[in-house]
Amino acid sequence: MTSEENMMPDQRQQKSILAINVGLAANTLLALLKTSIGIIGHSPALLADGINSTSDVAYGIVVNIFMRLSGKPADDEHPYGHDRLESIAAVVVGAFVITTAISIFWASINNVYELLNGASGFTEASELALWIALFTVLLKIWLSLWTLRVGKNTNNNVLMALAADHRNDIFSALAATIGIIFSRLGFLWVDPLAGGIVSIIICITGIDIIRESAADLMNTLPGKKLTEEIRKQLARIEEVLDIEEIQGHRFGLYMVVNITIGISPDLSVAEGDRIATRVEQLLINEIDSMRRVFVHYHPVKSEKIKKAIRS
Repeated sequence: MTSEENMMPDQRQQKSILAINVGLAANTLLALLKTSIGIIGHSPALLADGINSTSDVAYGIVVNIFMRLSGKPADDEHPYGHDRLESIAAVVVGAFVITTAISIFWASINNVYELLNGASGFTEASELALWIALFTVLLKIWLSLWTLRVGKNTNNNVLMALAADHRNDIFSALAATIGIIFSRLGFLWVDPLAGGIVSIIICITGIDIIRESAADLMNTLPGKKLTEEIRKQLARIEEVLDIEEIQGHRFGLYMVVNITIGISPDLSVAEGDRIATRVEQLLINEIDSMRRVFVHYHPVKSEKIKKAIRS
């Protein structure tokens, strides 16, 4: 079994919220440092990265709320629990990230334009701005690796989205660092241009997060690996002659699956029901992530029966 399969729901919830809170605290610190030093130290790139961190703080608070709500037990209106709020929270993360990227991009392009046309009184970035940018790179490297590890251990797509955001913050901080270095060498336009590059990196991150989270909310396939595992388990039941369809929906850590199987047309309804019950019990007992299984059975054609007998 993997570590997330051995983990109790309460432990998973605690680890997930801890990772979110650590990231929230780190982003709060970085937002204060980068925005203030970006202004005082004359660095548009660092200021842009500071705005990014400020956005990270805002969606971190939202995600924290969603994660706590997702831990609520099942009720009459939500028989499968509230785990799907994790995927909704990940979509919120992506939306915040993209909005921030657009804002930073236009501000950076405007700064480059003003510098090249002599309409800006912008001066070279300070040494302190450079040190803050380097500190951001180191802190985000640690946060990215740690959050990714917790996300994999808990199988939590919110943490995977946050880890991806931390990872791309590394590149945005590196872009800011390069911009500051060139600014100090006299190439003032490189600093705000780096802010524009930062915004593009941030936007790509947001699009990736939304695409993955939306797929988790909308798709009806359990994934290649789980599909193969389901087929492998059902091969143990001789009466299952065909697997016509497998559809699934993820609810946090768990899956709810709809399966259509083919059985002999010579069997009675009662025998078909017995086979369907066996399929349901087998998958729930053998696959830890399986919460519910709905089985439909159809009579298969004679050609498939002959093929099943020969195999």
